Amino acid sequence: MAVAALCLWAVAVRLWDLPHAGVQLFVIPVAVAVFPLRRRWPDAALLVLAVLAGAAAVVGPVTAAAAYTVAIGTVRPRHRVRLLGGASLSITGAATAAGTSIGPGSVAYGLELGLAMAVTAVVVPGLVGTVSGQQIRLLRALRERGDAAERARRFADGEARLHERSRIAAEMHDLVGHRLSLVSLHAGGLELALAKADPELREEAVLVRRTTRDAMRELRQVLGVLGPVGRDTGSDAFTDATGTRADVAALVAQSRGGGIAVRWEWSGPDLDVRPAQVRRAVHRVVREALTNVHRYAAASHVAVRVEHDDRTVRVTVRNGASPAPATTPREAGTGRGLPGLRERVELLGGTFEAGALPSGGFQVVAAVPAEPADAVVRRPAAGDTAASPPDGVDDDASALSRGPRIAGALTFGLGAAALWVLMSLAISMVYSQPRGSTPPPEPRLGMTYQELKGVFDSPAVRAAATGHEPPRPARTAGCVYPPAGSGPRPGAFTVTRYCFDAAQRLIAIDRFTVPSVRDAPPWETP
Repeated sequence: MAVAALCLWAVAVRLWDLPHAGVQLFVIPVAVAVFPLRRRWPDAALLVLAVLAGAAAVVGPVTAAAAYTVAIGTVRPRHRVRLLGGASLSITGAATAAGTSIGPGSVAYGLELGLAMAVTAVVVPGLVGTVSGQQIRLLRALRERGDAAERARRFADGEARLHERSRIAAEMHDLVGHRLSLVSLHAGGLELALAKADPELREEAVLVRRTTRDAMRELRQVLGVLGPVGRDTGSDAFTDATGTRADVAALVAQSRGGGIAVRWEWSGPDLDVRPAQVRRAVHRVVREALTNVHRYAAASHVAVRVEHDDRTVRVTVRNGASPAPATTPREAGTGRGLPGLRERVELLGGTFEAGALPSGGFQVVAAVPAEPADAVVRRPAAGDTAASPPDGVDDDASALSRGPRIAGALTFGLGAAALWVLMSLAISMVYSQPRGSTPPPEPRLGMTYQELKGVFDSPAVRAAATGHEPPRPARTAGCVYPPAGSGPRPGAFTVTRYCFDAAQRLIAIDRFTVPSVRDAPPWETP
C-alpha cells in the first residue's frame, strides 16, 4: 500500500501539477505508521487515515487497505455502517477544508475530491471487506458445524461399540464363566475323592483345577478389556482414584509386600483433575511394568517415577539387572502386555518406549498428554504399509489446497490494481479541471497596452476598417483592432478601435460599424 501511494504521488506530480507535493509526500510515511495500529484500535486508525486521505489524496491506497481490513473484522452490521459512514464524512470534510491550502485550489474542488475519495478509499473497500468478512465467518461456522457433526458421529460410534462390548462381556460371563465354575467345582470334588483312592490321579485332578482357575483369571482379564472403558469390569475395576498419587503408592506398596525393592518419586501435582483416560493409562503402565518385574526380575531393584506438568504426564519404570540367573517364569505371559500399553498410550496422542538397558536391566517410559485431544490418529508402526496413503495423494491434496489460495491472491491483486486505477481517475478528474482565474479588467482611458490583457490586433479587422473608420484623435501613435463582433443589422459588423499615444497609453476607444463583404462564387455574374 505504501508503494501504491508513492506511485500515485509520482503520477499526480507529473501529470496533474500536484500542489504542495512535498507536504503530501510527507503525509505518506505518517499514514503508513498509523496503518498497523488498526489491529488494536481499528476505529480510531481508520478515522485518522480518512482525515489524512482527505488532506492528501495520495494516501488513499493506505486508507483503502485499512477500510478493507477493518470491515472484515467488524462483526456488528450497525457498528460497521457507522464506522464507514463516519470515515466517509471525515475524508470529505478534510478534503473540503484543505481545498484552499494544500488541496485542488478551492472549496468546491475540495468537496469534489472528498466525495471521489470517500467512494474509492472507504465505501468500495469497505463493502468488499464486508463481503469477505461474512464469507470467512460463514466458512468458519460451517467448518465448526462439520467438526461438531464429526465428533457427534464418533461419539455415537463409540457408544455403540461400548454397548456391544458390554453385551459380549455379559454373555461370556454368563456362559463361559458359569461352565468354568462348574468344571472347577467338579475338579475340586474329584481331587477330594481321589485323595486316598488313587494319589496319582489326584495330581491330575489338581492340574485340572489349577488350569480352570487360570482360565477363570484370564477370563476376568478379557472381560475387563471388553467391558465399558469408563468402568472396567473384573476384580481390578477402575474408580475415581485410579491413577492418582495414592493409587500409584498403593501399587508400589503391593510390590514391596511381595518382596520387590521399589523406590518411587512423584513430581508435580496430583492427577485427580486430569481426564479418566489419562489416569487409567498411568495406572496401566505402572501396574504392567511392576507385574513384569515380578515375573522376570523379582530380585532386582526398581525405580518408579511420575512427572506431571501442565502439558504431559511422564511415567518411567526402570529395574536393574537381576542378581539371580534368568529362569523361565512359572506363569509365562501372553506377550500382549507391552503392545497393549503402547496402543493405549498412542491412542491418547502420547509416546511409549520399552526396551532393555545396556546394564542388563529393563526400562518402560510412557509420556501421555495431560489433556488429550478429541481424536488422535494412530501413527503407523514400522512396516505398517497398509496405513500409509498411496503415492500422489498428499501431492494432490496440497495442490487442491493451493488452488483456492492462488486464485484468491490473484483476485485480490487484480481488485487492488483496479481500485488504484479508479482512484487515479477520480483524482485526475478534479486536478485536471481548469482552475478559476480572475477576468481581465475592463479597458479604460489611461491604461497602458501591457495592462490590457486579452486585447490583441487582428489584421483582417484592420483591413476591413480601412476607409470606414472615423478620424483618429490627435497625439495618436498607433491603434489596435481586436476581433469584431456582429453588427446591429445583417451585412455589417461592429469594430472596436483602441488608440494609443507615444507612451502606449490608451487615449481613445471608438466603436463603429463596417459593412461586410459577401463572398460570391467565381461563376456568378455581379
